[in-house]
Amino acid sequence: MSTTMKAAVLHGAKDIRVEDFKIPDVLTGMVLIKVQRVGICGSDLHYFQDGYCGSFKPSKPFILGHELTGEIVRVSDVTSSSLKPGIRVTVNPARACGFCDYCKNGRSNLCPNTIMLGSGSTNPPTNGAMAEYVSVRADQCHILPVEMDDGLGAMIEPLAVALHAVKRPATVSGKKVLITGGGTIGLLTALTAKAFGAIPVSVSDIVSERRKSALNCGIDIALNPAEKNLFEKVKEITGDGFDIIFEASGAKPALGQAFDLVKPGGTIVQIGTLGTEDIPLPANQVMAKEIQFMGSFRYGNVFDEAIRLVRAGRIDLRLFITDILLLSEINRAMHIAADKTNALKVQLEI
Repeated sequence: MSTTMKAAVLHGAKDIRVEDFKIPDVLTGMVLIKVQRVGICGSDLHYFQDGYCGSFKPSKPFILGHELTGEIVRVSDVTSSSLKPGIRVTVNPARACGFCDYCKNGRSNLCPNTIMLGSGSTNPPTNGAMAEYVSVRADQCHILPVEMDDGLGAMIEPLAVALHAVKRPATVSGKKVLITGGGTIGLLTALTAKAFGAIPVSVSDIVSERRKSALNCGIDIALNPAEKNLFEKVKEITGDGFDIIFEASGAKPALGQAFDLVKPGGTIVQIGTLGTEDIPLPANQVMAKEIQFMGSFRYGNVFDEAIRLVRAGRIDLRLFITDILLLSEINRAMHIAADKTNALKVQLEI
C-alpha cells in the first residue's frame, strides 16, 4: 500500500488543490477508511469561499469534508469486534472525548473537547474526508446495510442533524410545524418532522426554486417569507401560529420572523448558524407569548436511528443528491454546490 493519497487540500479562500498527501496513521482505537463518497456541506462552502467558517480560521492548509461513506481497510489492535476490513460504514465526524460530564450524561454533542473532521476548529486543523483515505476512532463508525448505496450513506450525517433537531421539542406528532430555510438541512428537518407525525409541515424560503424543491419532496406547504400577505396565509394554515418552528436558514430576518409566526406557548428551535455577531432577542415576545426558544447543535446518538429510518423507507434521501463529481473536479463541485437555485447536495466520488 502506498504511503500517499490524493486529497482536496484547502490553502485559502477559493484556493483548493488536489495534491498528494500522507495517508493518515492508524493509532490505537482507530480505523483507516477508504473513502467512496463524500458530500459537500455548508461549512465546506464557507471555508472554500471565505477561507474560514464562523470563528474558525485554519492555521494551515487542511483537507475538507465530513459527510462520507467508506470501506474499512485497516483496524488497530483495539477496536470493536464488529469492525473488520471490508465493512462499509458512515461516520459521525464529531469525535467527543467520552469522559467529560456532557459525554457521561448522554450529551456528547456538547463536549468541549470534540474534534471535528475537516474543521479549522482545532490547531492545527483536523483533516477530513475529501481524500482517498481517512482515519477515525472506531466508535465513530456506523455500519451500513448492504442494500444502502454510497450516496445514501454519505447523506446520513446531514440527516442526523435534522433528526437531532426534531427530537429537541417534547414531540412534533400532530403539531403544525414550519421550517425556515429550504436548503438540505431545512428540507431534511421538514421530512423528518413529517415522518414523526407533524401535520401540516411548511417550509419557507425566499428562493422560489427551493420552495419548488420542498413541494417536490412531499412537503405540505411552501411559503415565501417576503410575501406581503404572509401573516394572513399563516393564520389560514394555523389559526394563531405554528406550534413549532425550526430555523434552519441561518438568516437573521428568518429568526426574527419566527417569533412573530410562532403561536403563544409555541417552540422555536434554532439549527442554523447566524454568524459571530449577537442579534437582539425579542424578550418581550418570549415573555408575553411564553415562547420556548432552544438550540440544536450537531447530533446526539442518532446515527443508527437515521440509518433505520432510511432503510425502512420513512425518509427518501435520493431526492437530495443533485450532482456527483470526481475528486479531481473539486473546484467545479464547489461552485455547483454554491448555486442555491439548482443544487441541494453535491457529492464527490473518490
